[in-house]
Amino acid sequence: MNEDTSLAALLPPAAPRPLWPQAVVGAGVLLTGAALAFGAVGISSQAGYGGVGPNFLPWLVSVVLMLCGAWILWEVRTGGFRELEEAPGAAHGYWAGFVWVSAGLLLNAALITTLGFILSCALCYLLAVQGLRRAAGQQAAGALRTWGIDLLTGVLISAPVFWMFTQFLAINLPGLTDTGWI
Repeated sequence: MNEDTSLAALLPPAAPRPLWPQAVVGAGVLLTGAALAFGAVGISSQAGYGGVGPNFLPWLVSVVLMLCGAWILWEVRTGGFRELEEAPGAAHGYWAGFVWVSAGLLLNAALITTLGFILSCALCYLLAVQGLRRAAGQQAAGALRTWGIDLLTGVLISAPVFWMFTQFLAINLPGLTDTGWI
């Protein structure tokens, strides 16, 4: 079979991908970096223990974000991201999963002073993982055993973080008791 009669020559060319979504992402990253830089202006630059001031990291992150945003916009102007693979997954977002994850974050923020850091973060983890499990179509997502494992995993992740901050770094986080261990 010669090149003229190959299958690729017989198929119509693929429609080019629109570039505006890439431009929106680039502009969003650039504006996020600019907003962070605007906020960093109000942070003191007086050098601390390490020789850098508290505004060093916000400035560093804002500059890197603005460089990334400018790079994305340059890529869009020169033809967009090349050799992009087709995105896996569904064509539309799974809104129920978004609700699960959002509920976890909002309940964490609302209950952290009531339940303490460990339990509120474990609840956040539980709800977020439930949203991700359901988005992936896992049949066992609703099983009581899965909920128990996810809650236990959330505790096993958040407890060492709590202890690291409260016991070793002496940073106060809300606890369930006044002992500093729960």
